[in-house]
Amino acid sequence: MSTAHDKPASIPAPGPAARNTLVDLLYCPPRWLPTSHAQTIVPALFARRPDVAYRRERWDTPDGDFIDLDWLAHPADSAAQPAAGAPLFVLFHGLEGSSDSHYARALMAAAQAQGWHGVVPHFRSCSGPLNLAPRFYHLADSAEVDWVLRRLRASHAGPIVVAGVSLGGNVLLRWLGERGRDCAFVAAAAAISTPLDVHAGGRALSQGFALVYTMSFLKTLKKKALQKLEQYPGLFDRDAMLACRTMYDYDNVVTAPLHGFRNTEHYWTEATTRPLLPDVVVPTLVLNARNDPFLPSTALPTRAEVSPAIELDQPEAGGHVGFMTGPFPGRIDWLSRRVFTFLEPFAPHG
Repeated sequence: MSTAHDKPASIPAPGPAARNTLVDLLYCPPRWLPTSHAQTIVPALFARRPDVAYRRERWDTPDGDFIDLDWLAHPADSAAQPAAGAPLFVLFHGLEGSSDSHYARALMAAAQAQGWHGVVPHFRSCSGPLNLAPRFYHLADSAEVDWVLRRLRASHAGPIVVAGVSLGGNVLLRWLGERGRDCAFVAAAAAISTPLDVHAGGRALSQGFALVYTMSFLKTLKKKALQKLEQYPGLFDRDAMLACRTMYDYDNVVTAPLHGFRNTEHYWTEATTRPLLPDVVVPTLVLNARNDPFLPSTALPTRAEVSPAIELDQPEAGGHVGFMTGPFPGRIDWLSRRVFTFLEPFAPHG
């Protein structure tokens, strides 16, 4: 069961109906997914992804690059067609993720069912075409999130709520913690399976079975890195990049130098968001399974270590962005219900 369901200080104690809802949202894995790795891999590879349609929009960035945003495209005859002032649900994806990731489709389907607007901004290089600038994206890229959210705020009349998954959750928490009350134009946020201590997460991904995840990430990261070297010959050491076997090595050769960090140690320290959690003022759900193979449970914060605006949910199981339920082949709707149960009270609309 979950170890923390403390509501933010501004929320009154829930009545019986609300308490029953929270009991329903205590995550319990199905018996046929007994391990953390099964709870992580099966949803990502085999879950049926909700059928949602997107409309793509491209934005030019201030540094001469571009990002692609995939907007939730509601059917014209849908009963849930959102009004102009309906809430906008913004989702920042994880490392090498996209709007097609299993969690993105599940969360966007939930936004559609709510009658909300929805959008997935892609980090640079993650929408398909390779980005133009001599850079990619990273765990501490809060300036990018700030630019995206302020531009969305300028064009959207209704409430804005934001979620981030894994790397996207880390960048979101960094933005919330660094900027404090300057983030108050966002009504609420949710950070899911976030690597709150990047050093601890990096060590976890460099040993044992977790190296399977690392190899999967490096396969696509190295492919993009080779394409980037075609754009910018000599940008980094090709042979050293190809020889990387851990995220520590890759970040040392590519991620850190391309984004202004001295080395991996400097990058991972700057990207670690746990020390920023006391400074978050926007109501925020921080959801981490205690058996997440990407982050040991010893790295998770306690209630006393975060701000009153944060609701911690730390179920014993769930894996990394897993949280599958039901009989085989399972459902991936628990995460959506948990996230939207938290966000909805902060996004009233007519």
